[in-house]
Amino acid sequence: MLGEIELKKLFPDFDDLVQPSGIDLELDEIFIQKSGGSLIDNEKNLPEIEALEGPVYTLKPHTAYLASIKRKVKIPKGYTMLYLPRSTLLRSFVSVQTAVGDPGFYGTLMFMIYNHGEFEYEIKSGDRIAQAVVYPVEGSGEYNGSYQEEE
Repeated sequence: MLGEIELKKLFPDFDDLVQPSGIDLELDEIFIQKSGGSLIDNEKNLPEIEALEGPVYTLKPHTAYLASIKRKVKIPKGYTMLYLPRSTLLRSFVSVQTAVGDPGFYGTLMFMIYNHGEFEYEIKSGDRIAQAVVYPVEGSGEYNGSYQEEE
């Protein structure tokens, strides 16, 4: 796992968000699901989503949302990112569910956020909701999937 000195070198656009062992990721927008989706034979049929009005969002109890992250992420070849929720959210019964960031990925991160609690939870655009932990990967290729954005 990389520490803050290496993280600042590899991710200069996130310099102000680097922590001792990761990079804080800030909430941009919250979305709700508007239709169903499917994944059959690896054919992605993503649900339609709709952005909620912000910048303050109220998460209803027992409800899932998608959250986009401010600032596009560029993961250098030879590194991978694991995304973990901030402990303040977990202590508030709110989870952030994530995936792995592959070497070479460039784009907007989208995570699922879920309010497991019995009460509404408020969150604002710009709040730090997750932390990216970066690891070196030997012998890897580069991400070339459908979520890759143009630089």
